Amino acid sequence: MARKRKESKGKKINPTLFIFCEGETEEAYINLLKSLYRLPSIHIHTRIGGNNITKAYIDNYKKDKPTHEKDLNFLVYDLDVPTMIARLSKIDNCELLVSNPCIEFWFLLHYKNQTANTNNANCYRELENRNKTYKKGAIDQKLKIKLISKKGDAVKRAIALREFENPSSSVYKLIQILDNLKK
Repeated sequence: MARKRKESKGKKINPTLFIFCEGETEEAYINLLKSLYRLPSIHIHTRIGGNNITKAYIDNYKKDKPTHEKDLNFLVYDLDVPTMIARLSKIDNCELLVSNPCIEFWFLLHYKNQTANTNNANCYRELENRNKTYKKGAIDQKLKIKLISKKGDAVKRAIALREFENPSSSVYKLIQILDNLKK
């Protein structure tokens, strides 16, 4: 059982964000957001859970960490596997931050509006055409600048898409939460 954080009288408790990622690219992006937002009162814990993510895995990870009822759990996953949305939806108390087909689609939304169906290979190719040094699992300086400077455009483009369908990304919800916490 996780320890409960003690709430001081008259002080606002900010949530801890527990973010479970599918792989290294998602974790690299979350680490970019951590460095960008630099909120000392907000703790962001990232953990790569792979395709075996379950409620038990999440509970086990959080058991030694102080928790509070305001804490938020997020799952950052690709929907390139048809059964993934059903598996993720079964995990209680988690906000789904999913991209269909992949996280690179979310990155592409920082460059352009994409409304036609696409696949992983097309997303990688288009991203590599715009950033010759792009490598899966890392965010280089050129991509970092684009992800920071065009995040507002990407949020607007993602909101206009139909959630969970190809193409779509709900990663924008984390940006909105972090923006609200920063205020």
